[in-house]
Amino acid sequence: MIKAYAALEPAGSLVPFEYDPGELGSREVELDVLYAGICHTDLSMIDNAWGFTQYPLVAGHEVVGRVASLGKDVSSLKIGDIVGLGFHAGYCLECEACDVGDHNFCSSAKPTMFGRHGGFADKVRADEKSLIPIPDGIDLVAAGPLFCAGVTVFNPFIEFDIKPSDKVAVIGIGGLGHLALQVANAWGCEVTAFTTSETKAMQARSLGAHHTLNTSDPAQIAGAAGKFDLILSTVDVPLDWRAYLRTLKPRGRLNFVGASVIPMQIAPMDMMTNQLSVSSSSVGSPATMRKMLEFFQRHKIKAMIETFYFDEINDAIDRLRSGKVYYRIVLQNRNIKLK
Repeated sequence: MIKAYAALEPAGSLVPFEYDPGELGSREVELDVLYAGICHTDLSMIDNAWGFTQYPLVAGHEVVGRVASLGKDVSSLKIGDIVGLGFHAGYCLECEACDVGDHNFCSSAKPTMFGRHGGFADKVRADEKSLIPIPDGIDLVAAGPLFCAGVTVFNPFIEFDIKPSDKVAVIGIGGLGHLALQVANAWGCEVTAFTTSETKAMQARSLGAHHTLNTSDPAQIAGAAGKFDLILSTVDVPLDWRAYLRTLKPRGRLNFVGASVIPMQIAPMDMMTNQLSVSSSSVGSPATMRKMLEFFQRHKIKAMIETFYFDEINDAIDRLRSGKVYYRIVLQNRNIKLK
């Protein structure tokens, strides 16, 4: 039996929950969960904010685990390996997307906590292909968020061929944004943080921003016209997107990595003159996650975290709801020790 913490109703407290996962699949791996990050996607699922949560729900998709059991056909891992598990727990490995390495676009991909139980537990299962070995030099306590937030902000730099000479701006200095600033700086870009808070502006500069812009000051926004090659929006709230589009260079891109369901007010004419692009992206393939870990290791990029034990999970979720987290929350299993 796997012991977990489950939500039984929208916005309810998580309660102890046990389930029998059945026989281990031939390509499945069972992990002892060492650490698990909590992000806003978990909160959205717990609250049924997107309307498709099935209860009981065991959330959790930013897992650092130790391999405990292997299916008979698993060949790339061994007992005791330390691996990361992100948003996807498996792929079909047969479709065109999987064939070309775009596993994150697999239409049959198995989300770690949609239709199955996730990582807020003492153990979790996933297919071999979805598990990423964690290299030496990565802080395991802070590694969980890298498999969601980390790869989410790293992926656009790969997908859109961002150059070290590009000027990159980040909207939102939070769980995603604080990592995006570090990535953009390490990539070699000139980095600007959009914020309304002087405290956040100071933090942004410490995280790699060369400049900050106060978005509550129309003059500062107007003064940035035609400046940026890429803007990464990490927020899930409506903003004056037309104003942000005006800060892009010709062929500039506004890319969304924050999971918002709010329609945008943008007209094609806002983009035509300078041939601008509006796009979105999320997570990444196993290959991209491996590249991300190598890049983060080389440049000493890490998530800023607050830690709780698993049995403090409701306190941790209340802390996340407060909006005062700096900048990610990680749960630690107090019953499992690293060798």
